[in-house]
Amino acid sequence: MKAIILSAGRGSRLLPLTETRPKCLLAIGDTTILGRQLDTLEAGGVTEVVVVTGFMAALVEEEVAKRSGPMTVSTFYNPFYQIADNLASCWMVRDFMDSDFLLINGDTLFEAQLLKGVLSSPHVLPVQVTIDRKDAYDSDDMKVQLDGTRLAAIGKALPAEKADAESIGMLRFTGEGPAIYRAKLEQMMRTPEGVSNWFLKAIDAIANTTGQVGTFSIEGKRWNEVDTVEDYEGIDAHFRQS
Repeated sequence: MKAIILSAGRGSRLLPLTETRPKCLLAIGDTTILGRQLDTLEAGGVTEVVVVTGFMAALVEEEVAKRSGPMTVSTFYNPFYQIADNLASCWMVRDFMDSDFLLINGDTLFEAQLLKGVLSSPHVLPVQVTIDRKDAYDSDDMKVQLDGTRLAAIGKALPAEKADAESIGMLRFTGEGPAIYRAKLEQMMRTPEGVSNWFLKAIDAIANTTGQVGTFSIEGKRWNEVDTVEDYEGIDAHFRQS
């Protein structure tokens, strides 16, 4: 299994913490957000990872170069990270999407048991969005509307009253999933809106046109999204352990 980590952004909502380093290199215990992600992926059996970089890419490249484990880790620089959203980052590494892979936000921390569940869940549909549930959703949540276990819609603009869950920022593509996603990326990046779209906009479009997007719920498993200083300060102690 491969994995793509989207880490091109600066993380401006985390200023001043991201004044001199990208969000993915913020310290977590004795490592970094990216380091923790890579350690968990390697322990889970992922064999190859590409990290999409942008802001202060050289620092990320230095971090990756320090690794010596069996998992192959490379970087891919997105020179347009300041003017394009992460749909463009996905489009740039589309050639990497030639077999089953995970697509992970660069600010999502996840425990080993969560990853194990995602990797071992039945391959019912070619595209699978990992979700969690809570009592209420706000404008900053990547909200998900469900039709059974299928994803009917996804987006921050989805009305809260229609939300059944939220995306945690980890997707699995299997079977025809990589080809389906690559085709949608090609189509959307040929439109004027392509550079300003989030990568999940393509997932919403696939769900609307094919119904081939499923979900996997990880309720009870540990994960954190690091968007703000408050998020960073409130990271689960589990992830700060050495």
